[in-house]
Amino acid sequence: MMRYLVYTLVFVFALSFSSCAKRVVVTQPASVTVIKKLPRQYKIVRVNGKRYYFFNGRHYRKTRNGYVVVRV
Repeated sequence: MMRYLVYTLVFVFALSFSSCAKRVVVTQPASVTVIKKLPRQYKIVRVNGKRYYFFNGRHYRKTRNGYVVVRV
């Protein structure tokens, strides 16, 4: 009986070291393009319920500092 208890404890201890979580690395983009004011020809588009501004083949998102180019 003691042997099974020891085996069970070793098994549970070994499982505690193996995790399903993967290492996640978050990196910032190399450069961020901020535009203070969009041209008059921009279009407002909605993607997945979020509002973006589209002009010249690029999508922009409004921030405090201006408009930031984003990938949609």
